[in-house]
Amino acid sequence: MISFLFRRLLSSLPVALLVLATCFLLVRLAPGSPFTSERALDPATRQMLESKYGLSGSLPQQLARYIGNVLQGDLGDSLKFRGRTVVEIISQSLPRSLLLGSISFALALGLGIPLGAWAAARQGRPADHWLNGLALLTLSIPTFVLAPVAVLFFSFGLPLFPPAGWGTPLQLVLPSLCLALPFVGICARLTRSGLLETIGADFIRTARAKGVSEKSLVLLHALRPAILPLVAYAGPLAASILTGSLVIEEIFAIPGIGQFFVSGVINRDVFLVSGVVLVYCLLLLFFNLLADWITALLDPRIRLDS
Repeated sequence: MISFLFRRLLSSLPVALLVLATCFLLVRLAPGSPFTSERALDPATRQMLESKYGLSGSLPQQLARYIGNVLQGDLGDSLKFRGRTVVEIISQSLPRSLLLGSISFALALGLGIPLGAWAAARQGRPADHWLNGLALLTLSIPTFVLAPVAVLFFSFGLPLFPPAGWGTPLQLVLPSLCLALPFVGICARLTRSGLLETIGADFIRTARAKGVSEKSLVLLHALRPAILPLVAYAGPLAASILTGSLVIEEIFAIPGIGQFFVSGVINRDVFLVSGVVLVYCLLLLFFNLLADWITALLDPRIRLDS
């Protein structure tokens, strides 16, 4: 286990640095300048600002300087939010995004697994067909369409929940549901297909021949191996929920890391955008590592040290 973790950490560092370097170069090569304002800056002032923030010299020099600072724990200062460092912005906004993502992740699994098991127990019946159709429908509706419709219906049509904002439990309901709903269908379909495959296995037929009830067969014998594909998908699922929160945070005016990322892209805030991308990359690598570890715990046939 320790050697597996060590190998994964060693392989993750170059990936994170490559993603960071690519993001930095893309933002710097994009049209416009972080120092663009309504009043044109004279060349001397622009040169002074670029030198102050480490954006002077050629692109390779800027990149080398930035990577060196990052390796020392310095993600730079925000070019848009003057007087605030990127580390400060991320440390204040990331907990909000993680809370929203955690609730949505729990909803996706908490609703998707029971629905998938329920559909597998009714294979070929109308309920199974209805669930498959509903899952495809949730997958087909983009978040940027679902969220405004939910606001119009549940905030203005039926004033049940606040349309935007942050700070109360009610303000978490709509964004969490809108963020989780597309992934509920994926979790349900993965659980259903895994259970249908597992129920036909030899050890399930043996347990059924011994008189084990159908409920015990599903909950105690079939569910654990059946959710292995879902566990393997849990890492990308968590990352998708976090990246999907970019749209949700903008629509519901949630001051999370996604909203700062959008603002950074609009204003060419290279350090803020690169810092947020680095955080997302590290979270993705961590969630994939965690999913591999949990899969190995659930399936003894998988050896992490091999």
